[in-house]
Amino acid sequence: MSGDRVYYRPIPQAHGGRWRLAGGWTGFSSFERLQRGQAPVVIETAPDDIMKALTAPRPPLMGLSLDRPRLMGIVNATPDSFSDGGHYDPLQQARTLVDNGADILDIGGESTRPGAAELPVPEETARVLPVVTGMSAMIPVSIDTRKAEVARAALAGGAALVNDVSGFDFDPNLPAVVAQAGVPVCLMHAQGLPETMQHHPRYDDVLLDVYDALADRVARAVAAGVRADRIVIDPGIGFGKTQAHNLAILRRISLFHGLGCPVLLGISRKRFIGTIGGAETPADRVPGTLALTVAAVAQGIQIHRVHDVAEHAQGLRLIAALNENEKAVT
Repeated sequence: MSGDRVYYRPIPQAHGGRWRLAGGWTGFSSFERLQRGQAPVVIETAPDDIMKALTAPRPPLMGLSLDRPRLMGIVNATPDSFSDGGHYDPLQQARTLVDNGADILDIGGESTRPGAAELPVPEETARVLPVVTGMSAMIPVSIDTRKAEVARAALAGGAALVNDVSGFDFDPNLPAVVAQAGVPVCLMHAQGLPETMQHHPRYDDVLLDVYDALADRVARAVAAGVRADRIVIDPGIGFGKTQAHNLAILRRISLFHGLGCPVLLGISRKRFIGTIGGAETPADRVPGTLALTVAAVAQGIQIHRVHDVAEHAQGLRLIAALNENEKAVT
């Protein structure tokens, strides 16, 4: 990673702007010029290739347009997830999230909370398949797995997206499964494995280090045969990152649009929200999660992975109403 490399973060505007960010609802007219070891500098222009990546409309994802924020409802088919493991019947919870306004369901059978151990493939597959097969005719379904064989089974059962928290770092066979199936994939950044990722995470510059790491993951996926227009990225809040790291990414998350991919954000009920917001119990972190979601929507982030779909759907409806009212007033 060269200290001379220059990065361009679009500075979002609530209304107006010379350009549309990723063809979506957020405008921008200027940039922060970012470089390692230097203070940000506000500028008015960026190179043509950066402009193309920042302004190109993102293609639909599983038939869903990305010209408005989308909600990915979390279904943990696990007894030990940090927030709600074992608290509900997964299939019933999936139906509830659909009723509450989810656009996508993300179904996972292996906990990747800090300290979690790896789960055998047969057990993970047995947990997720009933929910995948039960819901895939009703709503686009994502399979949340690091493992090729689990993904293969879920795709055969109707899943239409693979959400890999390792960003293709865990199972060398998973890229070929995704490429052969021709489905979209979400590549997340994580430093280390769940068992140890929170022990001593370190970065030179967390925002730019994560950006570079995701750029490498996208390039590797394309080299493996995954189409570039079917790749979603996720900066991996809380995965090998301290509270300070999480906040640094969230402050300038619009930088990641420069990779030319839709951006997924997974912050729901995470520990740092409780630490800052004074909410020890994960279920009490809904207001803090919604606050950060609204801030990310203002930076053009397209997909929001959340436990509490109804509350977020209500919040997004209010944001949409404000934007529509602004357009209507002359």
